[in-house]
Amino acid sequence: MKHFFILVNGPKDNGLEFTKKMENYIVNSGGTVGHYVTMRDESGEASGIQIPEDTELIFVLGGDGTLIRTSHDLHGLHIPFIGVNLGTLGYLCELGKDTVFDAIDKLMRDEYMLEERMLLKSVDDNDEATGVALNDIVIHRNGQTQLVRLIVYVNGLYLATYNADGIIVATPTGSTGYSMSAGGPIIEPRAQMILLTPINTHTLSGRSIVLSDNDTIEIELAGRRPQNDETASVSYDGDVKCVMKVGERIKITRTRRKVNILKLTRESFWEILQKKMQTYS
Repeated sequence: MKHFFILVNGPKDNGLEFTKKMENYIVNSGGTVGHYVTMRDESGEASGIQIPEDTELIFVLGGDGTLIRTSHDLHGLHIPFIGVNLGTLGYLCELGKDTVFDAIDKLMRDEYMLEERMLLKSVDDNDEATGVALNDIVIHRNGQTQLVRLIVYVNGLYLATYNADGIIVATPTGSTGYSMSAGGPIIEPRAQMILLTPINTHTLSGRSIVLSDNDTIEIELAGRRPQNDETASVSYDGDVKCVMKVGERIKITRTRRKVNILKLTRESFWEILQKKMQTYS
């Protein structure tokens, strides 16, 4: 592996100082490299960039948010990513400033592994994607203090009705995020399944449900009072994209394409998880 591209979160690399160090190191080691800068902190879109056809790996410089948004924009390219953390401790980003140059050496010796991660999408009535998420799609109450009533269907069949703050539809990658905070189980990120976790549900049995990755999930916002004026926001990996009104449904499925995240360390997911939990405890 010798042909690289760097996608850098501009506000996190002042003057592109670290990006330039990486580029010089790669070129001096016999590789090729280009770069693209997103200027909005953790939210720059990368869909308009031109990546050379011979690119074998994209370094994503920033944090977990930058890597997540890169997966949204570029998952159709079939080019693997690896994250370089330039901020606080991240979970998806394997590398830091102190480890990236040793990593480049390993990459040029083809010493790496690839992990496939599934993505979720919401679709309209024509099966066209309206949003994509690496971690989760969340339907949650929109400002009001009252609960929302959400009716869930799986493959066209009624599953459950939740009076809750909302519901999380998560990938295995997202099982260690918001879903875990809401009481959901932790799932090995390479697994192929979908996780439903209600948020603060008003019931004694509001547990998470694990579904097949081939299932289609529909969630309807139902009214709880005569005015039927409740609304709910729909977030994709933390970004609010749309608002639902009473009677509206959102349909969620997996995407056909997956994200390839490159991995250098042979530490297991559980070893990494234990270190992360200790860091934040």
